[in-house]
Amino acid sequence: MTNLDQNAWWSQFLADENGVILDVRTEDEYNDGSIPEAINIDIYKGQGFIYRVEELDKTKNYYVYCAAGVRSSNACGAMEQLGFENTFNLIGGFSNWDGPTK
Repeated sequence: MTNLDQNAWWSQFLADENGVILDVRTEDEYNDGSIPEAINIDIYKGQGFIYRVEELDKTKNYYVYCAAGVRSSNACGAMEQLGFENTFNLIGGFSNWDGPTK
């Protein structure tokens, strides 16, 4: 896992042809606003989160965020244990995000 500030996280994602944005907040949080192109898999779903993540392509680079950066850090750690090599945690999360939203 690599922790990146917003500018590095977003600019690296935009330049990454293999990048995927992963929002690990709850569905309600996601529906209240999210980063464009993000897929939502709620880390609070526990084993359900693990099942969904294991279906993802491990060769991709995952740009992970939550509300403040704690859940996404935990998600990156779990993903690494599952064999994901490239996870990038957004420091400060969506609550500090001033980039594009949908």
